[in-house]
Amino acid sequence: MPPEQQSHQSSLSINKVFLKSFIGILRLLQILLGAVLWTTIAANKYEGSVHFVLFVSVFFWLLTLALYVLTLLDKQDLVPLLGGDRWLLSNTVHDLLATVLYFAALGIMIYKTQKNSFCNLEQYRHHCLYKAYLSASVFSGLCAAIYLLSGIYGSCRKCRGDQTLVAT
Repeated sequence: MPPEQQSHQSSLSINKVFLKSFIGILRLLQILLGAVLWTTIAANKYEGSVHFVLFVSVFFWLLTLALYVLTLLDKQDLVPLLGGDRWLLSNTVHDLLATVLYFAALGIMIYKTQKNSFCNLEQYRHHCLYKAYLSASVFSGLCAAIYLLSGIYGSCRKCRGDQTLVAT
């Protein structure tokens, strides 16, 4: 194999330790649940403060996807200011910020669900967003919980003096 192909293959190697680690599994759950949340909202007619929930879910879905791919390809050193020795701290701050905003989104979705609870009756024949808002509430809560768990994990690793996201 020519040297150019060998160096290209080695530069795109997958970090299998991260893929099987606790934080890697949490990242996958965050990506999956975040995608389900924003598609649940976007697939239905929404208004008002639900725009904030959609923004939070899409923003953190994209950001988490980027963090996951960078860590999976072991390219976190390429990120200026946030990579290298600061990668664990950057991920922990990301997770804790996502937790706070997902809890705010959860509050909005619970409010919207309660506000539309009148149309949960069988006799109600008009278009109703109750089930969509209820589903979005559940997924907002799950996302908030998983980001909180990930933030606690990162905080514990940082307090122990670790500099890497994955235990080796």
